[in-house]
Amino acid sequence: MDAENQPVLLLDRAHLDAQTFGDADLAREVLSLFEDQCRRLLPALAEAGRPAEARADLAHTLKGAALGVGAMRVAQASAAVEAGFRSGAGADLSSLQAAAAETLTALATFGLEA
Repeated sequence: MDAENQPVLLLDRAHLDAQTFGDADLAREVLSLFEDQCRRLLPALAEAGRPAEARADLAHTLKGAALGVGAMRVAQASAAVEAGFRSGAGADLSSLQAAAAETLTALATFGLEA
Protein backbone atom coordinates (compact mmCIF):
# COMPACT_ATOMS: atom_id res chain seq x y z
CA MET A 1 0.00 0.00 0.00
CA ASP A 2 1.47 3.37 -0.96
CA ALA A 3 1.54 6.39 1.36
CA GLU A 4 -1.41 8.04 -0.36
CA ASN A 5 -3.69 5.08 0.33
CA GLN A 6 -2.69 4.45 3.93
CA PRO A 7 -5.30 5.33 6.54
CA VAL A 8 -4.71 8.55 8.44
CA LEU A 9 -3.73 7.89 12.04
CA LEU A 10 -6.17 8.89 14.73
CA LEU A 11 -3.30 9.69 17.10
CA ASP A 12 0.33 9.57 16.08
CA ARG A 13 2.14 8.64 19.30
CA ALA A 14 5.59 9.01 17.71
CA HIS A 15 4.73 12.57 16.63
CA LEU A 16 3.41 13.41 20.11
CA ASP A 17 6.55 11.97 21.70
CA ALA A 18 8.71 14.05 19.37
CA GLN A 19 6.72 17.21 20.13
CA THR A 20 6.90 16.62 23.90
CA PHE A 21 10.43 15.17 24.01
CA GLY A 22 9.00 11.95 25.46
CA ASP A 23 7.80 13.79 28.57
CA ALA A 24 4.56 12.06 29.64
CA ASP A 25 3.51 14.98 31.88
CA LEU A 26 3.93 17.44 29.02
CA ALA A 27 2.06 15.08 26.68
CA ARG A 28 -0.85 14.93 29.15
CA GLU A 29 -0.86 18.71 29.37
CA VAL A 30 -0.87 19.36 25.62
CA LEU A 31 -3.51 16.67 25.04
CA SER A 32 -5.67 18.28 27.71
CA LEU A 33 -5.28 21.66 25.98
CA PHE A 34 -6.16 20.03 22.66
CA GLU A 35 -9.27 18.48 24.19
CA ASP A 36 -10.31 21.89 25.56
CA GLN A 37 -9.82 23.45 22.13
CA CYS A 38 -11.95 20.78 20.47
CA ARG A 39 -14.75 21.31 22.98
CA ARG A 40 -14.58 25.09 22.52
CA LEU A 41 -14.00 25.38 18.76
CA LEU A 42 -16.33 22.70 17.38
CA PRO A 43 -19.53 24.36 18.65
CA ALA A 44 -18.32 27.73 17.32
CA LEU A 45 -17.60 26.16 13.92
CA ALA A 46 -21.17 24.89 13.82
CA GLU A 47 -22.70 28.36 14.35
CA ALA A 48 -24.39 29.00 11.01
CA GLY A 49 -24.64 32.74 11.73
CA ARG A 50 -20.88 33.10 12.14
CA PRO A 51 -19.16 34.50 8.99
CA ALA A 52 -17.46 31.92 6.79
CA GLU A 53 -14.06 33.61 7.15
CA ALA A 54 -14.32 33.44 10.95
CA ARG A 55 -15.31 29.79 10.74
CA ALA A 56 -12.35 29.13 8.42
CA ASP A 57 -10.07 30.75 11.00
CA LEU A 58 -11.49 28.50 13.73
CA ALA A 59 -10.90 25.43 11.56
CA HIS A 60 -7.34 26.63 10.92
CA THR A 61 -6.74 27.00 14.66
CA LEU A 62 -8.07 23.50 15.30
CA LYS A 63 -5.92 22.12 12.49
CA GLY A 64 -2.82 23.61 14.07
CA ALA A 65 -3.69 22.25 17.49
CA ALA A 66 -4.31 18.81 16.02
CA LEU A 67 -1.02 18.83 14.12
CA GLY A 68 0.77 19.82 17.30
CA VAL A 69 -0.37 16.72 19.17
CA GLY A 70 -0.47 14.25 16.30
CA ALA A 71 -4.27 14.10 15.96
CA MET A 72 -3.95 13.52 12.24
CA ARG A 73 -7.58 12.75 11.35
CA VAL A 74 -8.74 15.91 13.10
CA ALA A 75 -6.02 17.87 11.29
CA GLN A 76 -7.04 16.46 7.91
CA ALA A 77 -10.75 17.06 8.50
CA SER A 78 -10.07 20.58 9.83
CA ALA A 79 -8.07 21.38 6.69
CA ALA A 80 -11.00 20.28 4.52
CA VAL A 81 -13.44 22.40 6.53
CA GLU A 82 -11.11 25.40 6.37
CA ALA A 83 -10.76 25.04 2.59
CA GLY A 84 -14.51 24.78 2.17
CA PHE A 85 -15.17 27.94 4.11
CA ARG A 86 -12.36 29.87 2.42
CA SER A 87 -13.55 28.86 -1.06
CA GLY A 88 -17.10 29.98 -0.31
CA ALA A 89 -18.45 26.49 -0.96
CA GLY A 90 -19.24 25.94 2.71
CA ALA A 91 -18.25 22.89 4.66
CA ASP A 92 -19.74 19.65 5.90
CA LEU A 93 -18.68 19.44 9.52
CA SER A 94 -19.72 15.82 10.01
CA SER A 95 -16.30 14.32 9.19
CA LEU A 96 -14.56 16.77 11.51
CA GLN A 97 -17.05 16.15 14.30
CA ALA A 98 -16.66 12.38 13.92
CA ALA A 99 -12.85 12.58 13.84
CA ALA A 100 -12.83 14.79 16.94
CA ALA A 101 -15.23 12.50 18.81
CA GLU A 102 -13.13 9.42 17.97
CA THR A 103 -9.94 11.20 18.95
CA LEU A 104 -11.30 12.48 22.25
CA THR A 105 -12.55 8.99 23.07
CA ALA A 106 -9.15 7.54 22.22
CA LEU A 107 -7.38 10.05 24.45
CA ALA A 108 -8.91 8.36 27.48
CA THR A 109 -7.13 5.11 26.56
CA PHE A 110 -3.99 6.51 24.99
CA GLY A 111 -1.70 5.30 27.76
CA LEU A 112 -1.10 8.70 29.31
CA GLU A 113 -3.01 8.19 32.52
CA ALA A 114 -1.72 10.16 35.48
